[in-house]
Order: sequence, then C-alpha cells, then structure tokens
Amino acid sequence: MIARLCATLLAAAVMASSEAQAETTYDILQFQDLDGWDNDDHAAALSVFVNTCPDLPDPDWQSLCAVAQSQKPDSARAFFELFFRPVLIRDGKDALFTGYFEPELDGSRFPTARFRYPLFRMPPEARNAAPWLTREQILTSGVLANRGLEIAWVEDPVELFFLQIQGSGRIRLQDGQFLRVGYGGANGQPYRSVGVELVRRGIYPLHKVSAQVIKNWVRRNPEAGQELLFHNPSYVFFREIKHVTDRDGPLGAMNRPVTAGRSIAVDPGFTPLGAPVWLEKDGATPIRRLMIAQDTGSAIKGAQRADIFFGTGDAAGQAAGMLRDRGRMVVLLPIQRAYALVPDGV
Repeated sequence: MIARLCATLLAAAVMASSEAQAETTYDILQFQDLDGWDNDDHAAALSVFVNTCPDLPDPDWQSLCAVAQSQKPDSARAFFELFFRPVLIRDGKDALFTGYFEPELDGSRFPTARFRYPLFRMPPEARNAAPWLTREQILTSGVLANRGLEIAWVEDPVELFFLQIQGSGRIRLQDGQFLRVGYGGANGQPYRSVGVELVRRGIYPLHKVSAQVIKNWVRRNPEAGQELLFHNPSYVFFREIKHVTDRDGPLGAMNRPVTAGRSIAVDPGFTPLGAPVWLEKDGATPIRRLMIAQDTGSAIKGAQRADIFFGTGDAAGQAAGMLRDRGRMVVLLPIQRAYALVPDGV
C-alpha cells in the first residue's frame, strides 16, 4: 500500500492497466482439476469467507454471502461447488507465493531508559504535503517531538524500521497487555529497498539477503547501519487499533482481521478482494488450501501473485521469511461472473 502513495501519472497508469488486461487470459476449470481439493477443510475456509463477504458491494456477491452465512460446517464444500466456478487467471508471468506476518515488539506507552524509540501518528502537515520530509529529515530534525503524536515507544530502532515496512504490528506492554497498531499514512517519499542497496554495495549477494541478515548487519555497524536505513526515504506513521481483540489477526485491506493460514494478499486488479482462492503452492512445504483474498501489498502485483499471512510473532516471521515458491492460484468466482469472463467456457 505504500507504493500507492508514490506520485504517478494517470495516463501511464491507465496505459499499464490496459496492457495488463490485454495479456490476461481466463480459463474455467472443474473442481476435480484442483489438486487436493477433496482433502481440504472447507468449513475453515467458509468461516473466513463470511468474515468479509458482507463488505462485498456487488449483488451477486451479496446473494452468495447471505447463503454462506446460513451454511453448516458439513455443507461448506457443497456450497463452494454449487455457487462458484474455479477460474484460472493468467497474465503471462510465473506464479510466485511469499509470506507475511504481524511483528510483535516489546514496548511501553511511556518513554523509559529502555524504550526510547517512538511510533508516531501522522502530523496534519504531512497529510497536506506530497511528498513531505524524508526519513532522515524526520528523525534528525525532531520535527515530531513533544507534540503528543507518540503512540508508544519501543527499544529497538531496527525492529521499528521493519515494523514500518510491514505496516502493522503488536506492541507487548510491560503489564502483559497488547497494543495493536496499523498503517496510518506515510510521508509520500518513494520506498527504496535497503536489501537491494546492500547487494548494490557488494556487501551481500542477492540470495543471502533477508530481513534477519539486514538487521544483524545494521546492529554490527551502527553508523553505517543508520545511513543504510536512511537510504529508504519512506516513513510510515501508525494509528492505534482498539476494536480488534488479541485473538484476532491484524486488519487487512478490507478493514477486517486476517486469519493465519487462510488469508492472502493479492493484486485486486486481477483477484477481487473477498474472493475465495484455491492455492497450490509447491516447494519444500507444499500447500493445497482454499484461501480468502483479504489483503493487498505494494509488492503483490500480477494474476498469479499472492502473499500468505502466517500469523503474529517471531515464529510466524521466520516461516513467512523463508517462503518464495512457485505453483498456481485459481480464483473461485460466482457462476455468472465466471462465465461472463469466459463466454465459451465449459
């Protein structure tokens, strides 16, 4: 979502969209064509689908949502097979599946000797400027200090940097409570990858760069590490999220909690938000599972591109960080909508 804040020409966007649509193909499959379909927990997928289907605006989706809400768990598979058709959408690019997670940091609502690095709300002047100050200017000028914009303080500026990249997370307070934060805006500066910069400088080869490698290098090289983080001029502000329980996941693009192992981020230019998506991920740990498209991401571009939500905390982060696999994804669309895309489909 950060990438959306970068200024682009409308004409260029329309041209890119037209080119993408011109290359897009649609094929209606049968449910028996979906590898592993018979073995999935369709009831689990249905329960995630009904979390967001009331927010789908179109009449065909609304009708299906009303039916979905009345289904019992043992009729979930029949529901999907009766009212949907699997549509394989391709845009000429190879499938790629990655993972994402919700970071969890130790912190405090008040500054202490241990917790010295604040998470800020967006100041009003930043909302009215595009772009606003760079990351370096924000952090070295003190422009946000003593204005009551702080939400919480954490102990590690490197973890805070990566929290901004994820865009949401949980702060574990010292009394055992949790404070959840979500994306609250950005400074309008372009996002630049510090991992790519490490490769450009010859410090690491591309295949060795990961979030943990970057964190370790910055901590071992404090001055050069700070300069490296300043290479990314984008700066993300947060908002406190109070209406989501500790048991729920973070809010996705549909402003509803996402579910570990069942929610994915997709490119809404190809896959409707809220739609069921059959995922066939290959690699060392294959996945054959019905997911729900409930989120988006700045790096999630293409008809066969998805980011799998792994959950909250370090273990989820490690699992998500190792994922980069091929396979295919098949979108389940309402029957009339599917055949409108493929008039001659069978």
